[in-house]
Amino acid sequence: MARVAGVDLPKNKRIDVALCYLYGVGRTRAAEVMQKLSGAVKPETRVKDLTEQQVGLINTLLTKEYKVEGELRREVQAHMSRLTEIGSYRGHRHRRNLPARGQRTKTNARTRRGRRKTVGVGKAASPTGKA
Repeated sequence: MARVAGVDLPKNKRIDVALCYLYGVGRTRAAEVMQKLSGAVKPETRVKDLTEQQVGLINTLLTKEYKVEGELRREVQAHMSRLTEIGSYRGHRHRRNLPARGQRTKTNARTRRGRRKTVGVGKAASPTGKA
């Protein structure tokens, strides 16, 4: 099993698809990496068929030229904490775990807001007025 940037890549996938399992690497960046390593690694190669040298080439290229995994996560977290500290609108939205880019929240936004919490439907008042 190939380990790139601290992540185990799935064995039976093509290397250009398997690189997408890294945080910060999508299909475009994976294709870019494959283009740069075109002489050494073919995109249709399965992860299980890679040699240690090829894995090393991919690993060094990704760590030197791109921010991936932990480094990128820290940077994104730092950006969000900066927005929160300066008291910007986006910072408030991040702090309250709401969408920060202008999406509607009356309906939708369930991913950010979590499960529905029904409001106003609790115990019905007893007819005598006693609790």
